[in-house]
Amino acid sequence: MTGAAFREAFGGLKETTDEQGNKKEVVANVHAFREIVKDLRVLARSTPMDKYILVQGLMNEGSVVAVTGDGTNDAAALKKANVGFSMGKCGTEVAKEASDIVLLDDNFSSIVTSIKWGRNVYASVRKFLQF
Repeated sequence: MTGAAFREAFGGLKETTDEQGNKKEVVANVHAFREIVKDLRVLARSTPMDKYILVQGLMNEGSVVAVTGDGTNDAAALKKANVGFSMGKCGTEVAKEASDIVLLDDNFSSIVTSIKWGRNVYASVRKFLQF
């Protein structure tokens, strides 16, 4: 799907207020978003706003979202996601600052390794607290 068709299909984001009075961004047409995301595999010719909308919509649906990026245009999505991975060698400083984890070798397989390490640390801390 192209970025323009993605935005047009559900109307982008709108701002609402929750019970506590906090402003929150939500997808304009949640039902259309759910149908699109269910089958979405590639988002072509997307703008930085398309990436941000996708991350925000998935997070509103309760998903845990990880984003990879290397450019200035990826910074908003990297910052908004639960976990942001940026590239250390070819990535811009803006992307590195916005991300949570910087991959020093620019290799996507390092993401799998970092997830394994993170799960191991989480399990160890949990065992220690139970002890």
